[in-house]
Amino acid sequence: MILDRINSPSDMKELNEEQLLELADDLRQEIISTVSKSGGHLASNLGAVEITTALHYLYDCPTDQFVWDVAHQSYVHKLLTGRRSRFNTIRQYGGLSGFTKRSESDTDCFGAGHASTSISAALGLAEAAHRLNQKHHVVAIIGDGALTGGLSFEGLNNAGEQKQNLLVILNDNAMSISKNVGAMSKYLTNIMTDQSYNKVRDDIWRFLGRLKKADKIRETVSHFESQLKGLLTPGTMFEQLGFRYFGPIDGHDLPLLLKTIGQIKELPGPRLLHVITQKGKGYEPAEKNATKYHGVSAFNKVTGQSEKKVALPSYTAVFGQKMLELAEKDSKLVAITAAMAPGTGLSEFAEKYPDRFFDVGIAEQHAVCYAAGLAAGGAKPVCAIYSTFLQRAYDQIIHDVALQKLPVIFCVDRAGLVGEDGPTHHGSFDLSYLRPIPNMTIAAPANGDELEQMLAYAVENRVGPVTIRYPRGSIPSELGQDQNRFEWGRWEVMSGGNDLALIATGSMVAPCHSVVKRLAKEGVGVSLINARFIKPLDLEVLTELSQRFERVITVEENSVSGGLGSGILDYLYSIGYDGKVERIGIPDRFVQHGARPLLLKEIGLDEDSIHRTITEMVKPRRSILNVFNIRKNGKKKEATDRKVEDKPSDLSPNTEIVDKES
Repeated sequence: MILDRINSPSDMKELNEEQLLELADDLRQEIISTVSKSGGHLASNLGAVEITTALHYLYDCPTDQFVWDVAHQSYVHKLLTGRRSRFNTIRQYGGLSGFTKRSESDTDCFGAGHASTSISAALGLAEAAHRLNQKHHVVAIIGDGALTGGLSFEGLNNAGEQKQNLLVILNDNAMSISKNVGAMSKYLTNIMTDQSYNKVRDDIWRFLGRLKKADKIRETVSHFESQLKGLLTPGTMFEQLGFRYFGPIDGHDLPLLLKTIGQIKELPGPRLLHVITQKGKGYEPAEKNATKYHGVSAFNKVTGQSEKKVALPSYTAVFGQKMLELAEKDSKLVAITAAMAPGTGLSEFAEKYPDRFFDVGIAEQHAVCYAAGLAAGGAKPVCAIYSTFLQRAYDQIIHDVALQKLPVIFCVDRAGLVGEDGPTHHGSFDLSYLRPIPNMTIAAPANGDELEQMLAYAVENRVGPVTIRYPRGSIPSELGQDQNRFEWGRWEVMSGGNDLALIATGSMVAPCHSVVKRLAKEGVGVSLINARFIKPLDLEVLTELSQRFERVITVEENSVSGGLGSGILDYLYSIGYDGKVERIGIPDRFVQHGARPLLLKEIGLDEDSIHRTITEMVKPRRSILNVFNIRKNGKKKEATDRKVEDKPSDLSPNTEIVDKES
């Protein structure tokens, strides 16, 4: 394999065109082989093989800088930049990231897991190079999906104005290769990229400047060139934004890519090269169903079939089915998502109710403001967005929804740790960033029944802005739920021990339920509370707990800073509670990538870790009480000092203890 000889981009420089074509085939097979075993982003990377190969052949990375968008299409880049020996660890715990990551390689000049960032970031890099008098190239590679995000247009607008040397490659895999990639387009593109053409063009431009009425003549010539290009190519919009537009060309024609990029590489100012690619190129199952093979778990690379696992329904599936049921009864119900119909469980809704389903593309800000307009007009919008992506629409949540108390329902999928996609995709902060917003109700179902009831109530009653957050994965089997016991805004008391109060929310209720049963066998009585609502808090239950217990422990799959525990702490101390509040949650750091169970264990949020943490918390106090509560001659000596300083000696790093002296 040619790939065996490539340890860095410099190793490619001596290859001829035929060897580069062989290298592209090797890269494609390496990706298929690896992703079939470990899972990952398949179709998008197969579509970017030739583009990446051409870039690394023509440029000198890391001196020249590449910004990938979305960076899940960077697998070939990783293989060509010295990471092949670790490529089998991609997206695994302790292994390579599935995205570009600055700390992973000096060839990753900018990290990104969210879309539409590349043009702004690349422009910043180009401006920095200019200011520091550095003479390297900056290239942004952006997918057509990422181009639907407003941030990309903000970047284009500013780049066209600043006129820095910047090449943007638009990797368009949504369009078929049609007339625009025919003989006329290739001919015109060849002329416009040819060095001789550009030299003649510049010479003519200078000559026209010496004539009378030079400005008017130049304007006429420029207008004619723009009109000619506008007739034959779709680049007029980019030209108007200040870019020189080239293409579209076949993004799998490696010789053409090498020629075209080589010819425009040294042209000054902002340039945009439009290339047409096919997601899943070179692997038939992915070519036929690029959506299915966008992000995959391990699969049989011969058949393309994933290993079937028997599992309970996921929260996502329960949400999708409930939306269908509610839509059948209520014609005002509409669904909105941002390029995530399958991921949010809305594919079937989109098929059955196409006129009531809106996929706005990678444009979360628009999705939320659009939902606000729908709600103001009397519709019942349900906005389904991943937790990590909802962050991008924070201003719209406050300014357009909550301030006007509009009944928009946010169904926040992937709340908590998502696993292999890592810190750019973990939903670690939604409780922390939503809880301070006035008028917002925040709910977290512990199982599928609660999710259905929360969604139905919010749709039917239009109670203002509502957020329902739930994790990636299956609903827990051990939590049965009597639907008659559900009450909007109220918590559920699941057990009634007397040693301490344990308040859990959402995905943490099930493991805490198991922990409570284990502790009961060990002689520790715990009152377990299912805090279905994070905002508003159930003050009646919380006040009662404060009167009964000297210790309250909260558990949540959210940042320990600013989440449920912080809200409970604020309230308890506001009413003069002098006990201890101990908060368990995601630590105040970015959690890396890996399988979700491994990550939960790492940060102390799996069942065994929660059990161990609580045991360590109560052990010192129980040991002291045992000394004082011994019976002598049939009499019990009571403890004289119940305010024992009993901080645990070995807490998980995600645990915070707050003491308040009476």
